[in-house]
Amino acid sequence: MSYFTSILANASAVAVLSSATMLQAAQTDITVALQLEPPHLDPTSAAAGAIDSVLYANVFEGLTRFASDGAVIPGLAKSWNISEDGLTYTFHLNEGVTFHDGSGMDAEDVKFSLDRARAEDSVNAQKALFTGISDVSVIDPLTVTVTLDGPNGNFLFNLAWGDAVIVAPESIADIKTTPIGTGAFQFENWVQGDQITLTRNESYWGTPANLTDVTFKFISDPTAAFAAMMAEDVDAFAGFPTPEALPQFEADPRFQVLVGSSEGETILSTNNQLPPLDDRRVRKAIAHAIDRSAIIDGAMFGLGTPIGTHFAPHNPNYVDLTGLSQYDPDLSKKLLAEAGYPDGFTTTLKLPPPSYARRGGEIIAAQLRAVGIETETSNLEWAQWLEQVFRGKDFGLTIVSHTEPFDIGIYARPDYYFQYDNPQFQQIMETLNQATQPQERKALLKVAQTMISEDYVNGYLFQLAFPTIARAEVQGLWKNAPTQATDLTAVSWSE
Repeated sequence: MSYFTSILANASAVAVLSSATMLQAAQTDITVALQLEPPHLDPTSAAAGAIDSVLYANVFEGLTRFASDGAVIPGLAKSWNISEDGLTYTFHLNEGVTFHDGSGMDAEDVKFSLDRARAEDSVNAQKALFTGISDVSVIDPLTVTVTLDGPNGNFLFNLAWGDAVIVAPESIADIKTTPIGTGAFQFENWVQGDQITLTRNESYWGTPANLTDVTFKFISDPTAAFAAMMAEDVDAFAGFPTPEALPQFEADPRFQVLVGSSEGETILSTNNQLPPLDDRRVRKAIAHAIDRSAIIDGAMFGLGTPIGTHFAPHNPNYVDLTGLSQYDPDLSKKLLAEAGYPDGFTTTLKLPPPSYARRGGEIIAAQLRAVGIETETSNLEWAQWLEQVFRGKDFGLTIVSHTEPFDIGIYARPDYYFQYDNPQFQQIMETLNQATQPQERKALLKVAQTMISEDYVNGYLFQLAFPTIARAEVQGLWKNAPTQATDLTAVSWSE
């Protein structure tokens, strides 16, 4: 080999090696798009699932957590013991856990977090998860006991919610803008209206993240979502809002399409205390005016499973009650006449940003108009919806997907935004909370699902599918959404 040929060969080898090294090193960051931007960054004081979509597992952690299949697994607690009477849980915490500001996480922080969530002045949106706690005691820095006032078969499940993450008293004042948790990623920056950035927590107590930098981009418009993904301006879009475009991505080798299930019961939420919606006959008329198939096809392009009650079809205890609210506009008109509204009435329909709500709202408004119910429709931004509808209860109808797991218990809360007040249902849920035997729980859940379906508390539409588009090289994304989260702790790029 000549000197010149040798130089070329060595240079080529170095170039190949350098390119391979660059290829491996280049993909340690990711940009993930979401449709909804969080109103703030404290998961313990708001009902917005958009907060968990960014922060759950990534930044904040609880004693337990949901795995990708919905199972409840250890989180900050590595193990626990339950007393024979089911009233005392002793949690053993992982060692060496620190918050992102460098301070240690211990049993005192657990006590603070749980006491804060259950306090009389608590603003936790899921305060009901903690009402059964009668005492939280610190045994030593790595051991804490929680005493309940009665057995609760859902307690470990409840602690896995984003509303139950562990926070430090020192960081509470600024938590809405500067969240400090214990997760594999730490908060870096928030450009409101655009993006949130996270960086890898180099002092993470558990298995470190593969990614060094994460950017969450917020793209609410479905057309813009399609354009951003197709141009590869984003690497993944979780909860992709343009289902009609999925075949185009499936045919493109640059991308992978994951279509999973979610915990999102999509409902026509109804203000049960606002006349004439406080009349069961009127609510039943609304239910029979709705053609679920037309909504699923028109708003979701076929993605969605019809439901007749507030319960996920993939749950083994699900009861198919869609027959109680079959599409029957003639029956709707008859029921309205019986209720004293032969010429119909007018109410409000307030729609949050997701495409299922905006698109579904147009279809439902037309279906209701066909039986004499006029809707004054308004499109709200997420913060407006939370203020007017969720907190202010200033609405007649709205469309929203409840993405919290196993959340039928919200119907036992008269002050919840749709204001359903049924003491009999409340007693059923109280009994369910104390039940630990699977067959007993199954029977109670059947009664509970049937009761809210027969009371036509809300218009039950469909279980939200969860489509995700991603670059073909991205691996480790959740396919299903057992809770509203975009867990990136195990995501990486293939070589």
